[in-house]
Amino acid sequence: MKILLTGATGYIGRRLLPVLIEQGHEIICMVRDKQRFPIDAYPAGKIQLAEADLTNAGSLKNLPTDIDAAYYLVHSMSMSGGDFSKTEKESARNFVEYIDGTQAQQIIYLGGITNEQQLSRHLSSRKAVEDELRKSRVPVTALRAGIIVGSGSASFEIIRDLVEKLPVMVAPKWLNTRCQPISIRNVIEMLGGVLMQEFTYNKHIDIYGPDTLTYKQMLLQFAEVRKLKRRIFTVPVMTPKLSSYWLYFVTSTSYPLAKNLVESMKVDVIGKKNELPEKLDIHLIPYKEAIKIAFDKIEQNMVLSTWNDSVTTNIFSKGLSEHIEVPQYGVFTDKQSMKTKDEGKALERIFAIGGKNGWYYANWLWDFRGFFDRLFGGVGLRRGRRNQSDLSPGDALDFWRVIYSSKQEKRLLLYAEMKLPGEAWLEFKIDDNNCVKQTATFRPLGLLGRLYWVSMLPFHYFIFRGMLSKITG
Repeated sequence: MKILLTGATGYIGRRLLPVLIEQGHEIICMVRDKQRFPIDAYPAGKIQLAEADLTNAGSLKNLPTDIDAAYYLVHSMSMSGGDFSKTEKESARNFVEYIDGTQAQQIIYLGGITNEQQLSRHLSSRKAVEDELRKSRVPVTALRAGIIVGSGSASFEIIRDLVEKLPVMVAPKWLNTRCQPISIRNVIEMLGGVLMQEFTYNKHIDIYGPDTLTYKQMLLQFAEVRKLKRRIFTVPVMTPKLSSYWLYFVTSTSYPLAKNLVESMKVDVIGKKNELPEKLDIHLIPYKEAIKIAFDKIEQNMVLSTWNDSVTTNIFSKGLSEHIEVPQYGVFTDKQSMKTKDEGKALERIFAIGGKNGWYYANWLWDFRGFFDRLFGGVGLRRGRRNQSDLSPGDALDFWRVIYSSKQEKRLLLYAEMKLPGEAWLEFKIDDNNCVKQTATFRPLGLLGRLYWVSMLPFHYFIFRGMLSKITG
């Protein structure tokens, strides 16, 4: 079958794609920016790329019409600006206009469980998208999930941050809200399993794990799996705004996502019983087992996707290519170069930089810069990296975004997503003479940008010199 996969670079899309390929389907991956998609990581001839943006109806003309089914896996909850619910509804409306002109026989949508009368803004938006998709002539299969547990998922990483960093937690009362966490493995099995299953057409089906837990129980059971002793006290006085800031500063989440998550966590997310797992012969994975599976993937360095890799700012609205050409005029630069005796090891260190591996020199200063960034609403250093030895264009790398990555060309280019009075690039190259070249480029915004660069010069000299020495040594 020929299948359109929207959200192909997202957390769910990157997990589902290998499964669809293994099933023998021809996959059309819809992406906003082809450079963000690691097409070389997949067997040749198994997938095609189609560049389109659901918020731009005209761009959907690039999509094929001879498809059999389509997965709708896009959302905007973590976007940093604008009205995400309005954007989601507009995207769904444009998609319906496109899909009605195709040969598609099914739309598969992943939404949220919406069984309570009073819904959060996020869940209301997910429901509104589903309603918009149902205006299509094409039958819709809507799978509604709650908390998804898996390596790299937003829920998993936030819980991990809280449990591993805080021996004692004073938390808001929404920790007593109930939910039914589901393993990412089960989510992918169900998404793949309902394909062309007519009994799911024009239906919405809640998908959930076998355990009904409060968020407090989820935290404590996570700690139990990790063999950590934790104490949690809930207080009734923490406002939603204060709760959002609490999540933002303690975990790796962005503030917009923290705000939307807090709103969602005030509502019980309990699914309606159904027989989908039995009909698809799927074994539901308990919460503790899902955590163990997630850590197995992390320890084996086999995390396929993370929520951090989603581009949620307007910086890259025109694609990564807009920033791939590092400016040469009107900029400040710090250029360092050193010879290396072992080009292979130097290259490995370049592509392993950041995350758990750190920045090789004066990591405490990098940590301070990350903390300072979060004080001003930035992403900080907590995003880490998806894979400890591999980087692809579009990957998040602490407070950088990977713009260009090629081990063959021995070049890595990063663009800063931290809060700055200007724009910054950091580039690593190894030339034919085994010389590692490291270039920091800063394009200042006004006088404040120039003052910022001057104030950072002493730190740059020691940090960048020390970092390069570790890479080449």
